[in-house]
Amino acid sequence: MIAEAETTLSVHNLTRRFGRTLACHDVSFTVRRGEVLGIVGESGSGKSTLLRCLAGQMKPDAGRILIDLPGAGPTDIWTMEEAAREQTLPGVLSLVHQNPRDGLHLDVSAGGNIAEPLMVRGGRHYGSLREAALQWLEKVEIPVGRIDDMPRMFSGGMQQRLQIARCLVTHPRLVLLDEPTGGLDVSVQARLLDLLRGLVRGIGITAVVVTHDLAVVRLLADRLMVMQRGRVIEEGLTDQVLDDPHHPYTQLLVSSVLQA
Repeated sequence: MIAEAETTLSVHNLTRRFGRTLACHDVSFTVRRGEVLGIVGESGSGKSTLLRCLAGQMKPDAGRILIDLPGAGPTDIWTMEEAAREQTLPGVLSLVHQNPRDGLHLDVSAGGNIAEPLMVRGGRHYGSLREAALQWLEKVEIPVGRIDDMPRMFSGGMQQRLQIARCLVTHPRLVLLDEPTGGLDVSVQARLLDLLRGLVRGIGITAVVVTHDLAVVRLLADRLMVMQRGRVIEEGLTDQVLDDPHHPYTQLLVSSVLQA
């Protein structure tokens, strides 16, 4: 069992209902510092509901979500006062949306999108903010000459890379990625995955990746959790789960990819 103090995220018996439907039922897991957890399952498996609970967007009906907060240690985000939660979470947690337009200000320049999270945390020196934006544009392979362009002028893949820069510029303790390659062309997906893998390993971030694409978790995730109908049905090291799946549902997922 992983000691609580060694984890960035710890979820205990999380349950969320919509009427009579159990979107998540008794879900428990931990994510170590610097580890990437992949969560897979078909539509309706509960993975998106789980992600919204982790992001502070939806309160679970039962259970606890503990995030390691600076100076406070593991803290249940849903026992915090609403104002405290809204003030604290942006400093420790970032969410990469499937649609990058949901995570960007389309009428703010690329550099401004990257600099804004730093400004929220107290950054005020224009030169330093612009330098940080330039550095992150390079890291996510966007030409630095486009720092003053609006995101609406970018391709979908470039918008996603800009959103990733915006999410990582503050070095959050926890990054949540919601179908990060969804809706992109295959060639763009491959390039984005290579970029994400390099950033995740290079920075050593703790991340949770929610996807239906097994190729994404194969490349990014250290451990894998499979959900079906709101329940965790299988989990373990990513390669072990994908190469030797035990649950019939996981076997079906893997075989469907092999036959595609």
